[in-house]
Amino acid sequence: MSESSRSSLPPAMPRPLETQTGRNRRLRERLAQPGLLMAPGVFDCLTARLAERAGFEAIYMTGSGVSITRMGAPDVALLSFGEILDQARRIAEISSIPLIADADTGYGGPLNVIRTVREFERAGVSGLQIEDQDWPKRCGHEMGRRLVSVEEMCARVRAAADARVDPDLVIVARTDARTTEGIDAAIERACRYVEAGADVAFVESPETAAEMWRITGEVPAPTLANIVEGGRTPNLPAAELESIGYRLSIHPNAITRLIGRMGAELYATLRREGSTHAFADRMLDHRGLWDLFDYPDFVALEARYSTESAATR
Repeated sequence: MSESSRSSLPPAMPRPLETQTGRNRRLRERLAQPGLLMAPGVFDCLTARLAERAGFEAIYMTGSGVSITRMGAPDVALLSFGEILDQARRIAEISSIPLIADADTGYGGPLNVIRTVREFERAGVSGLQIEDQDWPKRCGHEMGRRLVSVEEMCARVRAAADARVDPDLVIVARTDARTTEGIDAAIERACRYVEAGADVAFVESPETAAEMWRITGEVPAPTLANIVEGGRTPNLPAAELESIGYRLSIHPNAITRLIGRMGAELYATLRREGSTHAFADRMLDHRGLWDLFDYPDFVALEARYSTESAATR
C-alpha cells in the first residue's frame, strides 16, 4: 500500500471522537415497536458507558443526578441551561445508543424552548423532556411543585416540536399535575400536550397501579413511567409496566443511590481498615477501568501519527 493510499483511509476513532448518526431514528422506531423500552438513568460518562455495556437500548440523563454529582445540590433548579447542555453533550459523545435528556421547563419562554431544542439536538440528544412546572422547578416526587397553565405548556410543546431540525427527535412532555390537581387533571393535561405535538406523554408520580392503568389507557400516545426508589409511584418490574401498557420506563437515580450507599461503605472500610481488599471482587482493576473507555483504541490511534511509526513505513 502506498503512502498516499494509506493516508487516504480514515482511521478508526475511539468513541468520544466518533461522529454518531442514526440515533434519533433508532429511538423513534424502537418506541413504535412492541415491548417496553427501559432507559436507565445516567449522569456522566462513566454511568453512560456502564449502561450501554449492560445492553440497554437507550439512556436517560437525569437532571437531579447531574445536580447532585456536578454541583452537590438536590434537584432545586440551581443548574443553568449551559451546565445541563454541557453534560448532555459529554454523555452523547461517549454513547452510541440514544440519549433522552431532562431539559426541565425548557429554560424560559417559547424562544428559550426553541434554543434549548436546537442546542440539545446539536449536542447529540435523541429525546428531550420538557415539563409543565413553573420556575424554579422541583423534583417530581417532592411537594411544592407549581404548574404553569395548560396553554403555556402547550406553547412550550409546540415550540419544541417546531424547533426540531430532525423530525425524528422525540419530544417528551411531562405533567406534574397529579400531586396537586389529581389524576383526572393530569391525564387531561397529558392529552392536551399530545395534541400540541408531544411524541411521548409523561404523567409524573401516579400513586397506584390503577392510576397507571388509566394513564396508558386514556392518553393517545406512548407513555413513560418514572420509577423512583422510595418515591410516590409503585416500583413495578418491567414486565408489569409493559403489561399495563407503558412503552418507556426511566430509572433516573438507581445508579446514584447505589453509588451513594456502596461508596459510603467503601470509604468507611478504607478508613477503618486502611485497605480496599474487602472490595476487590466488586471493583474493576486498573486495566479493566481503562479498557472500559477504549484505552487500546486511543493508543492505536496515537501510534498512527507517531514519528517513530512513520519512520518505519
